[in-house]
Amino acid sequence: MEQIQLAKKEDAIFIAMLGRITFTEAFGHLFTDKIGLKNYLDTTFNVDKIKKSLEKENNMYWIAFVNKLPVGYAKLKLNSTSQFVDALNVSQLQKIYVLHDFLSMKIGKKLQNLLLQKAAENGSEKIWLSVYEGNKRAIGFYERNDFKKVGTHQFSIGKDHFQFWAMEKTLENS
Repeated sequence: MEQIQLAKKEDAIFIAMLGRITFTEAFGHLFTDKIGLKNYLDTTFNVDKIKKSLEKENNMYWIAFVNKLPVGYAKLKLNSTSQFVDALNVSQLQKIYVLHDFLSMKIGKKLQNLLLQKAAENGSEKIWLSVYEGNKRAIGFYERNDFKKVGTHQFSIGKDHFQFWAMEKTLENS
């Protein structure tokens, strides 16, 4: 049985665990600097940091469960401008991660739909995201859902450097 719910502060431990595992599943093989990767995971997916993030007014998280097990999560940041997006009210799709074994269940699409709906309800004209240029599966997913490439930027973790695409989608406000 599948369930998606808005995350609460006490769900930070699930998000931290899912974040570490899904990030490593998706990108761990790209790192030459394993210490840099570990430091990034320790910092980014720290339970206390995620608790603080959950308390911020502009942040919204959802968690997906299958048979009561946490299998994925998503994060929306409302009112998040970007140098790549020309609009007054913009939101950012910051994260959609699903455990590899559950990708075929289309949970990522369901999480994305919740994010897009909430951003539109908030009055956002556009939503943007940043995606690793080598993540062809994710890029294809976003392109199938009407996101367009609007720029590129670099991101470094430890000694490793990565090229990212900025993508945007125009929202139909409800």
